[in-house]
Amino acid sequence: MSQVSEFSLRADEAFIELYKLLKAEGLSADGAEAKHVIAEGMVTVNGEVETRKRKKLQAGDLVSYQGKQVKVVAAA
Repeated sequence: MSQVSEFSLRADEAFIELYKLLKAEGLSADGAEAKHVIAEGMVTVNGEVETRKRKKLQAGDLVSYQGKQVKVVAAA
């Protein structure tokens, strides 16, 4: 099982879009690459393939891509 890293939403954010999370976590080189791998069905959210680039991720969502997992957590 891969290690799960955490991405903390900012205090003023209720969500982050999927492609922005991939870019912010360094799972893609840039936004264009992130959008491409999402469109190709290579990313899962909570165990389901997700093809919506702008899927709104909220605290508790788990994103998986290339054996890496990122859990979205609320701002502390």
